[in-house]
Amino acid sequence: MPVENSRLQGFYKLSVEDRRKKLAEIADLTDEHVNAWADAELDENIADGMVENVIGRYSLPIGAATNFIIDGEHYVIPFVVEEASVVAAASNMAKRCHARGGFISNNTDPVMIGQVQLVDVEDPGAAVSTILATKDELIRMCDEVDPILKKFGGGCRDIEARIVDTMSGPMVIIHILVDCRDAMGANAVNTMAETISSRLEELSGGGTAILRIVSNLAIRRLARVTAIFTPEEMSDRGNDAEAGAGVIDGVVRAYHFAAADPFRAATNNKGIMNAISSVAVACGQDWRAVEAGAHAYSSFEREQYSPMAEWSKDNEGNLVGTIEVPMAVGLVGGAVTVHPGAKANVALLGIKTANDLAKCIAAAGLAQNLGALRALATVGIQAGHMKLHLRNMATSVGAEPDEVEAVVSLAKKSGERITVALVEDALRRVREGN
Repeated sequence: MPVENSRLQGFYKLSVEDRRKKLAEIADLTDEHVNAWADAELDENIADGMVENVIGRYSLPIGAATNFIIDGEHYVIPFVVEEASVVAAASNMAKRCHARGGFISNNTDPVMIGQVQLVDVEDPGAAVSTILATKDELIRMCDEVDPILKKFGGGCRDIEARIVDTMSGPMVIIHILVDCRDAMGANAVNTMAETISSRLEELSGGGTAILRIVSNLAIRRLARVTAIFTPEEMSDRGNDAEAGAGVIDGVVRAYHFAAADPFRAATNNKGIMNAISSVAVACGQDWRAVEAGAHAYSSFEREQYSPMAEWSKDNEGNLVGTIEVPMAVGLVGGAVTVHPGAKANVALLGIKTANDLAKCIAAAGLAQNLGALRALATVGIQAGHMKLHLRNMATSVGAEPDEVEAVVSLAKKSGERITVALVEDALRRVREGN
């Protein structure tokens, strides 16, 4: 189950160990889960079984984003990310939509697309007609591949066929639509595509099947999340409607810029993926597939590459944010079932289905986007980012662990723009006792 309350006052002030204890308490985690965070190094034998030619392991921080309410339930969302301010921004924005109930999801069914490419088809139009007339047989063949998936309510839902004109001439492309339930589904879909390829060759009148593989442009497996932010919530103090209205106008205009200009849209979407990819990594997902689908969908059936999230004002002056992205994630199979850290992070979420994971990832992406747009439309992105980046900068210029906080304090008190030179000067002053 998700946590009872994701509003964790003063959480950032706790030590790392005390944060683990707090989350273990509210999420009812086991010692195994907590130890997976504390001893972050993946066991070498597990690592050697995951990929080829293993030579070691690589660690990144796990941060906990607080304040998320999704479909009436509280979530603490794990991020695996190396960039400062990402977790803080998501947490900050998540608490600014509580007045209207938090984030609301409306995901589609978890249907993935498998593709079979047929070439050298003598009469593509006739082949398409024949294949579609035989779809019931093809669906049965697909379902025989994975009877367990069928047992749990999934399986092949439909067969589609189309003609694609290419540099090699016309090709007949078959789409297998598979409800993957709580699996990401790539392996099952690929096997189904391979299973029916010979029959498709026969039905096409002598064509040759070449590629038989899942598509990461999962347009039928969409995560959809919406949230409403009042003017009061959008103000710095959370109670100034006039100031918040100005912030909302700035956010909407920043979105309009991204909607009109692909150069801005690329950076806008990178910010969204700061959260989406981070949560996907934390939960043992194929984040490359998620990223590929999200970016491809941003230009699918559109005139140009576009923002993944949309922002507008409603009749009451509230800010309305909506995100819709393909979300090919699962809780069955893959790293999520073998990686101790991934298992601990899923346990922290308290989720039981791939649909729940998808909505949490999408909500994190929407919150992250708002954090960036709000900063850009007000004080600028660097002000908050560089303050949170200070500890990392202090370490990078050579500060020892017992010097970092003093260096950070001096740099902040200076009131100057945060630069490497400023941090280096702060370190020098700390060591000189000034």
